[in-house]
Amino acid sequence: MLRVHTGPLIGLVCMLALLRVVGHRLQRLGPADRVTLTRAVLAGGVAAITAQSFGGPVPVAPLVALSTVALVLDAVDGWVARRTRTASAFGARFDMEVDAFLILVLSVYVARPVGWWVLGIGAARYLFVAAGWVLPWLRGELPARYWCKVVAATQGVVLTVAAAGVLPGGVTRVALAVSLALLAESFGRETWGLWRLHRDQLDADRFGLRRDEVVGRRPAGVVGEAIDG
Repeated sequence: MLRVHTGPLIGLVCMLALLRVVGHRLQRLGPADRVTLTRAVLAGGVAAITAQSFGGPVPVAPLVALSTVALVLDAVDGWVARRTRTASAFGARFDMEVDAFLILVLSVYVARPVGWWVLGIGAARYLFVAAGWVLPWLRGELPARYWCKVVAATQGVVLTVAAAGVLPGGVTRVALAVSLALLAESFGRETWGLWRLHRDQLDADRFGLRRDEVVGRRPAGVVGEAIDG
């Protein structure tokens, strides 16, 4: 019974969650948002196949195909947004959440044959968000870094290749370990940048200055230290 019903149920839950996120904006989605919406549907399909795999063997080809198309479209939606000048904060957030969800379900699928440590790849984004509930400064905003997109794309590609099982087991594990290390570096740098931003703001509040004035009054290379008088 698990094998028959779990996959479609997970797929249905994903679709309902998707409608919950974009339902009130469905008529106002731009061209790039519609590409992202397609990616979200594909990610839901990957989630359904992943859930089905817990009930018994499943054909891997559909999962790899859906994931590959979703990854290719990840490059398309940004291009469409720039081309049509329809980039928006909602579109950027929607794109990021679809990326995170696809990486999560792929990591769940790959973790079973490789090892549960692979879940660290899929859980990283959600752990970072959860940490922001405890440490509000983690919810700050930094300038977008292209490297973050590169790292995210790398996770998707490596996980898809690992799911396909086309490489020797040892090579697959090394590639996944490197991907996890890149992800840790990326989130580590993001955390450090947000901490600097937080300390700058604390110092600004303390001395009644703007944050940029605090930064300007610090000696070069000094970060997050109280300014003198």
